Amino acid sequence: MMLKDKVAVVYGAGGGIGGAVARAFALEGARVFLTGRRLASVQAVAKDLEGAEAAEVDALDERAIDSHLDSVVAKAGRVDISFNAVGFPNATIVGVPLTELAAEHFSQPLTEYGLSYFLTARLAARRMVAQESGVIMTVTALHSRTGLPLVGGYGPAMAAKEALTRDLSAELAQYGVRVVGLRPQGMPETRTIKDAFKPRAKATGLTWDQWLDLLAARTHPRRLMTLEEMASLAAFIASDKASGLTGTTVNLTMGSLDD
Repeated sequence: MMLKDKVAVVYGAGGGIGGAVARAFALEGARVFLTGRRLASVQAVAKDLEGAEAAEVDALDERAIDSHLDSVVAKAGRVDISFNAVGFPNATIVGVPLTELAAEHFSQPLTEYGLSYFLTARLAARRMVAQESGVIMTVTALHSRTGLPLVGGYGPAMAAKEALTRDLSAELAQYGVRVVGLRPQGMPETRTIKDAFKPRAKATGLTWDQWLDLLAARTHPRRLMTLEEMASLAAFIASDKASGLTGTTVNLTMGSLDD
């Protein structure tokens, strides 16, 4: 098992991506601590994972994050992996032209995604630097590297997270801490793609199946990535087998975006 004896904290574990990553980490032998803003959804994931623990933690609350990490270290002795899969969906943002978007709605994704990643990464890094090892990870989207209409501030927010990944690695790599992002695109099982579909359906008349076919047509294999595929790659990247990988965001768009 690639993550045997590793201790992983997953933020946003009640969501599709966070839950899938938590399961993959546990399957590979990690002891997982799951967090989210809604305890019930996190507990629903944790109950199927042996030894997993669930906690209600607001990933925008510095004190709550710090206190939870203290409890993880008290119970498990260390923190080896920090994975931020926190999402902030807002139906008043997606589908609105930039020329009509309110300033506070534009800045909301930038503030929330950037701050959440910064706080969870910084507080994990303090523990990891002390132990001279660790992996910090997050998830972005194709929006970070290509222009897309009607996504408000989400594109700039994803780009900011990828920039922060590089900057964190530049500072932390010398202490044995790796920082790596994942950039998947269009996984049909996730709430993100469903939220993205709704305003487009209204504007274009596309059905759900037509929307998925459109996205799949942009990939090389003409299909979309599954949550299981993404989570399996996350487990590999979090493992010591990927020790040479840091300071980058891995392109998982299946060819939709050239790198």
